[in-house]
Amino acid sequence: MCELFAVSTSQPIRLYCSLNEFAKHGGRSHVNRSGWGIAYYQDKDVLLVREALPAAGSPWVEFLERHGLLSHCTMAHVRYASVGAATLVNTHPFRRELGGRMHVFAHNGSLPDIERTHPFEGPQFRPVGETDSEHAFCVLLQRLAGLWRKADGDVPPLAARMEVVAGTAAEFRKSGTANFLYADGDVLFAHAHKRRFDDGGTFGPPRPPGLCLGDTREVARGLDIRWPVSKTNGVMVASVPLTENGWTPLAEGTVLAIRDGEVVARN
Repeated sequence: MCELFAVSTSQPIRLYCSLNEFAKHGGRSHVNRSGWGIAYYQDKDVLLVREALPAAGSPWVEFLERHGLLSHCTMAHVRYASVGAATLVNTHPFRRELGGRMHVFAHNGSLPDIERTHPFEGPQFRPVGETDSEHAFCVLLQRLAGLWRKADGDVPPLAARMEVVAGTAAEFRKSGTANFLYADGDVLFAHAHKRRFDDGGTFGPPRPPGLCLGDTREVARGLDIRWPVSKTNGVMVASVPLTENGWTPLAEGTVLAIRDGEVVARN
């Protein structure tokens, strides 16, 4: 299955990440990866690097491994194509502008009937590719767009955004499996559902936990975070724990809002 990872910190950090090794933490060492992507927030904008190829042997991944980029919020995704071809337009994370900020989304799971259950409610957002994940992102942004228009250049109240994200996530859970990470330039939202785990070389039926929350500073294989000072707060979210200690499974239906390395809201 796809793998999700994000880190939010109170000060910008340098993240040296081997996406090929990161995928192996989820039991993906024997399955061809269909693509990878990583997004680095810098102020209101995002530096997004994606490739519709396995991370192994990629010169882009080699560059990221050697030159950790500076960011206070980073989101990564390693893809196993289930809906949509292994092409760039179908590679996560996806990004769109809303309210003068770049919004980023990555999904783990399958929402096979989402086009019928969640038709588009307005003309503003449409998928570029064919994935159920990008369709879900566009639906979520359409529901949030009114809040951002009303804010008129400011950031909408967190409680209002959380209500929309949590409500939409609950609907997605009825359509399939819907673990996702969503960032709006102010906070990182994480929604935990359930996922298919590698069980002796095959994927078993979906089960919790879909995401885990980490507050550890241990260095995981393939993941090296250079913390600038000891007092820097940091929170990580991943599909599976990346170290032996410091991770808490998230219950089904949990939605977290994380800002500057702290959980600031929970549904």
